[in-house]
Amino acid sequence: MSASKDDGGRWERHSDILFGGLPYLLLFLSTALSLVHGPPPARGLLTTLGLAALAALWILGTYTLPTGRRSRQPYGMARTAVYFTGLLVLSAALMARDQVFMVFAATGFLQALVLLPTVWALVSVAATSFVVNTVPDGLPRPTTGAVVGYIAAIAFQTVVIGWINLLSSRLNEQHQRRKRTVAELRSALNENAGLHAQLITQAREAGVLDERQRMAGEIHDTLAQGLAGIIRQLEAAEHAEGDREVWRRHLVAAKDLARDSLAEARRSVQALRPEQLESRTLPDALECLIEGWSRGREAKVAFATTGTATPVHAELEATLYRVAQEALANIAKHAEASKVGITLSYMDDVVVLDVLDDGVGFDPTAAEAEAGTSGDHGLGLVAMRRRLGRVAGTLDIESARGEGTAISAAVPVIPQEAGA
Repeated sequence: MSASKDDGGRWERHSDILFGGLPYLLLFLSTALSLVHGPPPARGLLTTLGLAALAALWILGTYTLPTGRRSRQPYGMARTAVYFTGLLVLSAALMARDQVFMVFAATGFLQALVLLPTVWALVSVAATSFVVNTVPDGLPRPTTGAVVGYIAAIAFQTVVIGWINLLSSRLNEQHQRRKRTVAELRSALNENAGLHAQLITQAREAGVLDERQRMAGEIHDTLAQGLAGIIRQLEAAEHAEGDREVWRRHLVAAKDLARDSLAEARRSVQALRPEQLESRTLPDALECLIEGWSRGREAKVAFATTGTATPVHAELEATLYRVAQEALANIAKHAEASKVGITLSYMDDVVVLDVLDDGVGFDPTAAEAEAGTSGDHGLGLVAMRRRLGRVAGTLDIESARGEGTAISAAVPVIPQEAGA
């Protein structure tokens, strides 16, 4: 685009220089042709050369110098009128000496098209045509044919050259509009480039923040829970030092938890879904999760699925699985519950996971507000809400001290094929 702009500006500069030198070129050609056509007597030669020099000085003083060579830029109607009047008078005087100076008189036709608006350009063209058609041969004979031919020649020249002037002015207007449009587009592109760069920066920052939040949730859901389970198993092993078989069982369980946590951590870094969902449906994966969680605990867990179990987008299933995992981890750490009920409900437009317990309960608002201020209390609820928010899901928590807890997580139904 910059190359095109430079080429256009260079062409306009060259065109202005050529147009500014055109009167002198036509005057020189006319003078040269006059001398070649037949040298007049010495006195006549000096008169012709003097008029030609006067014409050159007139053009220089009233046209070239005032416009500073910017010959296509108008510089006032009054000064233009003075210039054209002097130009026509000198052209008439030179044509009176030799008809070949009609070549120089054509300057009036050409410059009227550029320097004057349409109406005044027509007047100037008509005046130039009158001079060109009158001075060499004088006024026509007083006959109908001669007068009609004389008037027709002037009218024809005026109309044709005037039409060219109109066409030229329209083309010039279109050119100017195009230049303005290109300038506006260039400005808009520059602004859009800046805005695009800003949006890219914001998107990158948002992506980094989202990835940090995702990793924080994954670490909490995998490493933190896994480490907590390992600690519980090791503590239980300490209390069973006298019973070799129980001690060994707790130690093996701790090793298994460590392996599972390491595998889940690797999958989290790679942004993969939980391993339990790779070869199982969501209901089956939840049953497997509940079975592993119930092992070694006194709390009774009931699991049920309602509606037609339909596979949904992998990220939605992973989100519900992580929510169930976090809810069970919170029950184990805080609820002191004896009964837990989990229901997975498939509806027309949402899939809902409900987790209920009869534990000690808590204040959900205060827990989320104080998240992270005392250990990891409340972090699980924040992680669940963020995880659901990333998939346009919702989380409702109902709990009160001494009245148990009910957690309801809902995600939209997006089939696996639509999300692929």
